[in-house]
Amino acid sequence: MRAEPRPDDENAAAFPHDKVLLDQVLEVYKPHCRYLETTSVTVTGDPGEGEGRISLRGAFRIGESCYIDDTGHFNSVEFNICFNQMIYFIMAKSLKERVLRVFDQWSMDDYWTRQLPDMFIVDFQSSFRQAMRGRRFWGELDIVRATRRDGGNGPLIILSTLCRFGEGEKAACHGTVRLALRNPEATG
Repeated sequence: MRAEPRPDDENAAAFPHDKVLLDQVLEVYKPHCRYLETTSVTVTGDPGEGEGRISLRGAFRIGESCYIDDTGHFNSVEFNICFNQMIYFIMAKSLKERVLRVFDQWSMDDYWTRQLPDMFIVDFQSSFRQAMRGRRFWGELDIVRATRRDGGNGPLIILSTLCRFGEGEKAACHGTVRLALRNPEATG
C-alpha cells in the first residue's frame, strides 16, 4: 500500500512502521543482535534522479553488547551494526514500495537472495562528537544518491548514504557510507 504524501511536502510519501518487513529483514541477525525496533520511512523524490532522498528514522535498543563487556558507550562496532540494520530495511522497503528506480528490475525474492552475499560497504566514515550511552536511542539514515554502473566484476548499484545516531535532540555521532550492490540480471 502506498503512503499518502506528508502535508508539508506535496511530493513526499511517508510509510509508517512495517513490523512484518522489519522482522524479515532482521532474520539474518542472531536474536540478541536485533537492535532496530521501529521504523518510519519518508520518500522525497528518487535519489537516482538528482535531488531525491529516501529517509529512515528508527528506534534502537541494545540490551547488551553482542561482542564485548559493557564499554559504557556507543562505539563504532555498534554504529556499523545499527547502520547495517537500517540500510537493509530501507532497501527492502524501497523495493517493496517501488520508490527507488535503481531497483526497478529487482523482485523481493531477488532482495532476500542478495541481502548478505551481494551487498558491500565500500567506504565507511564515522565521527563521534559526544558520548552516548547507546542503550535506547534513535538513528536516521538517508539514501542521497543511487546510481548504476559497470564494475570490474559486473553491473553494480552504488548507494551513497548519510546517517546519524543520538539519545537527545542532537546527533551524538554521524557518518557517510557508500555501498556497492551486485546487480546481475534480475529474476523479475
